[in-house]
Amino acid sequence: ECILSGIMSVNGKKVLHMDRNSYYGGESASITPLEDLYKRFNLPGTPPESMGRGRDWNVDLIPKFLMANGQLVKMLLYTEVTRYLDFKVIEGSFVYKGGKIYKVPSTEAEALASSLMGLFEKRRFRKFLVYVANFDENDPRTFEGVDPKKTTMRDVYKKFDLGQDVIDFTGHALALYRTDDYLDQPCQETINRIKLYSESLARYGKSPYLYPLYGLGELPQGFARLSAIYGGTYMLNKPIEEIVIENGKVVGVKSEGEVARCKQLICDPSYVSDRVTKVGQVIRVICILSHPIKNTNDANSCQIIIPQNQVNRKSDIYVCMISSAHNVAAQGKYIAIASTTVETADPEKEIKPALDLLEPIEQKFVSISDLFAPTDLGTESQVCKRGGSAGRSAEGARPPLSRPFPLQIFISRTYDATTHFETTCDDIKDIYKRMMGSEFDFEEMKRKKNDIYGEEEQQ
Repeated sequence: ECILSGIMSVNGKKVLHMDRNSYYGGESASITPLEDLYKRFNLPGTPPESMGRGRDWNVDLIPKFLMANGQLVKMLLYTEVTRYLDFKVIEGSFVYKGGKIYKVPSTEAEALASSLMGLFEKRRFRKFLVYVANFDENDPRTFEGVDPKKTTMRDVYKKFDLGQDVIDFTGHALALYRTDDYLDQPCQETINRIKLYSESLARYGKSPYLYPLYGLGELPQGFARLSAIYGGTYMLNKPIEEIVIENGKVVGVKSEGEVARCKQLICDPSYVSDRVTKVGQVIRVICILSHPIKNTNDANSCQIIIPQNQVNRKSDIYVCMISSAHNVAAQGKYIAIASTTVETADPEKEIKPALDLLEPIEQKFVSISDLFAPTDLGTESQVCKRGGSAGRSAEGARPPLSRPFPLQIFISRTYDATTHFETTCDDIKDIYKRMMGSEFDFEEMKRKKNDIYGEEEQQ
């Protein structure tokens, strides 16, 4: 929502941004001081003295890293919100296999030395990576007999004769899929995901992930500032009493007895419970540690992915770890956040393989969140006259839009269990397209900024 309010302000829209909370970022905030985290999770008492000063902590409620070459970094660069933020590279990415964790190779030398694969497997894997690097969806000469829109990823793995272990870490630690459904889908998307991973890795070398100093809460604040520069207004601590709809169209928002009038409204599912449907649950466990995670070479930050079939599940388990090096914890302390999609009636048991890697844990905070998706896409509620029923067709493609959206309420999706922002950026671009009637275009955004600010000064 903050990113969209920034982008819409740059686009010349008049934006009023109201938040019922007293802090920026809603569900994806960073909580400081530590005392507030204890309160939020209803833990008795206050943090022990061994945790240091409460105000040295900025704890993310939803852990996510940024892909160095990913969509969010591009949005930050194009909007120049990078001015307000400092990033550090995450030191390593690890994958779980047979009860142990292994570093995901980040260079050719590491790949050759890695005990994740045998010697001949390494050779085949290298051939596969070269193929992916050269692959260009606009140049059929790079396909080598693969049809990107028809050949399944399973067949591509077969073509390079890759074994199950390599398929596991390629699909889950490089392409970052949460389940194995992708194996039977056309390979183009997977190849592009592996490319994104490799290109992100090439930028800084240790891992493909970046993380902002002082926590993820800095991101919404940065975009709120962008909105303010372009005339947007932000109000925190603003209770929302009612969304006012007249003749099937949103006309305003009522707060503290007054109505702020509008033509379009963007909100998260918590503001419109009657217009969203529950699509699942995510469990997240925030753990405070006094030590780096074992077998990570004492990294002060890392990601660990536990592929689902290593622990007989349908979806992966993720661990994100950051520390005092990122100004989010007291000196010598580490924050590890484990998360996964809930599959059973005992979510805490499901996440145990991740927590076992983190022992001893000084304090943990467990949350189980419902995942919501909008039931309508900004059309009139419940019934969409879209040549069929509301929402998506069986294949997951959105039905063609026959006319503009009369209701003009655009609802974001809840944050999923992935540990990067790519799916969130897809949602942002999707909402943008439905609101503006055109694709989100990074270059056009840059031009609009230049129209207002003048060309960037020549260095």
